[in-house]
Amino acid sequence: MNAIYILWLRQLIRYFRSKSRIIGSLAQPLLFLIALGFGFGPIYTKAGGGNYIQFLVPGIVGMSIMFTAVFMGIEMIWDRKFGFLKETMVAPVSRFSIMLGRILGGATVATLQGVLVMIISIFVGFRLDNWFLVIPAVVVMFLIALIFTTLGTAIASIMEDMQGFQLIINFLIMPMFFLSGALFPLTGLPPAVTAIALIDPLSYGVDALRGILLGASHISMPLNIVVSLGVWAILLGIGSILFAKMEA
Repeated sequence: MNAIYILWLRQLIRYFRSKSRIIGSLAQPLLFLIALGFGFGPIYTKAGGGNYIQFLVPGIVGMSIMFTAVFMGIEMIWDRKFGFLKETMVAPVSRFSIMLGRILGGATVATLQGVLVMIISIFVGFRLDNWFLVIPAVVVMFLIALIFTTLGTAIASIMEDMQGFQLIINFLIMPMFFLSGALFPLTGLPPAVTAIALIDPLSYGVDALRGILLGASHISMPLNIVVSLGVWAILLGIGSILFAKMEA
């Protein structure tokens, strides 16, 4: 338990000490909110979809969490290259505890990033009728963060160079983002696209956020949560096997 707490705290300290990283990671979500929100807003409204900013914000929050969480794997490769990971691995604690501490720390950082994006979205025009809904929304954000931090950690466990990691991650997460319904509704899509969207774990997280914040869930809320928890459990199992076999 102490190892998990220490690694979790280390991730948070890293995050708050890097002000340039915080600012830089907010640039992409802000660009999407402004460019897409105001660019496609009138078209979305004319098509009868309502306020596009309202629809877009949960998707951009989910995107921000996913990108921040999955790229936490780079930190593990960095620690592996410079020897910190080796020092951690020889400690008298289980490798699962080490992995879990890193995952929880990365997920907390990614969740904080999502909260910051939501705060910024208020200045872009996002409105909530009931701000108490932010509490369950943060829980869903943390669940999204857990999924993608675990994914990033599992992939980083079998890779040794950051360039290769970035290529594989971009190959995975860009389709996940664009097919998750973050930018457009999942209703009325071709069957093939709908099928792909339904195997995308981000789809369930974004839909859960919309259901909580806007009351506009496309998939049932219990199914969103169950699938998200199931995906995380599977990734955690795979990640623990890969992490246990990794050579520091």
